[in-house]
Amino acid sequence: MGMLEGKTALITGGCGGIGRAICTRFEREGADVYAADLSAGGTVGNPLKSSRHIRLDVTSEEEVVSAMREVRERHDKIDILVNAAGIEIEKTIEETSLEEWNRIFAINVTGMFLVSKYALPLLRNAARDGTGASVINFGSYDGFIADPGLAAYCATKGAVHALTRAMACDHGPEGIRVNAICPGYVDTPMMQSFLTGDGVGAGNLDAEEKKKAMRDVHPLRTYGQPEDMANLANWLASDEARYASGQLWVLDGGLSAQVQQMRL
Repeated sequence: MGMLEGKTALITGGCGGIGRAICTRFEREGADVYAADLSAGGTVGNPLKSSRHIRLDVTSEEEVVSAMREVRERHDKIDILVNAAGIEIEKTIEETSLEEWNRIFAINVTGMFLVSKYALPLLRNAARDGTGASVINFGSYDGFIADPGLAAYCATKGAVHALTRAMACDHGPEGIRVNAICPGYVDTPMMQSFLTGDGVGAGNLDAEEKKKAMRDVHPLRTYGQPEDMANLANWLASDEARYASGQLWVLDGGLSAQVQQMRL
């Protein structure tokens, strides 16, 4: 029996990158999985095996309400909510337009707010069985320290961290645990875009040189894989993590533990 047998999970951004890896792991652990994303195709890997796809624009209140209605009709509960939908903008504030600023906040922060808000009745239904419910948000190590040229992205992740703590305090008494996973560099389409793009943070190296430099800056001399994030998400979603709430779980290969200017 898997760690999530009998649980119902909804993952936003569930058809790409980290979200897809989480859906795959949750499937393997026995959960009924809803992969909520703009498209079913995703960008990496094979099609999800048993997850139900729900088309979802997390910035649309109407679509969020519709998605929750669909889950309610089939299961009447959500044991696990993962807010993994997100985008990145590689610009300083001077280069960022108001439209870009509003868009990244709409997806990374407001989307998390809307999905969590309308999932709460279903999360409460799950919590009533005594095992509780789990919300897993996706922050970033960029919510603690900053990469150059990612100003708006860093701001959104700081907001995610603060909202995670507030949700944990507000809804813990209802049996709903709320945590955030804060990745460092993870091998996803977002990271590949950073490596091949011309954003201010990309530097003057070619893609392979950037990839090597990115590996070497970590104490573990490697960057993360989506499956690493899925492993932590699986534990936070499970009953083993019944006492874990209100925390920002940094998973970055030791990157943020070191003093960068002292690295030789």
